[in-house]
Amino acid sequence: MTGPNPTDRGKNGSKIHLITDRNGLPLSLGISGANLHDSQALKPLVRGIPPIRSRRGPRRRRPARLHADKGYDYDHLRKWLRKHGIRHRIARKGIESSARLGWHRLVVERTVSWLAGCRSLHRRYERTAEHFLAFVGLAAALIGYRRLAR
Repeated sequence: MTGPNPTDRGKNGSKIHLITDRNGLPLSLGISGANLHDSQALKPLVRGIPPIRSRRGPRRRRPARLHADKGYDYDHLRKWLRKHGIRHRIARKGIESSARLGWHRLVVERTVSWLAGCRSLHRRYERTAEHFLAFVGLAAALIGYRRLAR
């Protein structure tokens, strides 16, 4: 099945999509309606990652590796990631458990819980998507500041 997940249809609300580094710092953020399947948000999120500084050589535009759960198990996404030079580790539907991603999944879940700790994001009070995305960005900036200030 290459389309949206049937269980996502008709849901109310919003989803926050994010890509983090291995320490849990948000690199790329996005929001969508709750009825949008997660796999449709992967390409814009990867494109939204800022250049990564390295000690030697030019800045990298994309991560070297990407870990994802079963929601991203589609051949077209795997091909797209390979085409852009990103090695991926995506759990297979019906073959392996998402729990096998272990630490990588826990890092993202921890960042999502940090975002959920912000009162304005716990429940969407904003009518416009731009305002809600701005609050998500502010929360991500606070997370980054707190992590780096230690």
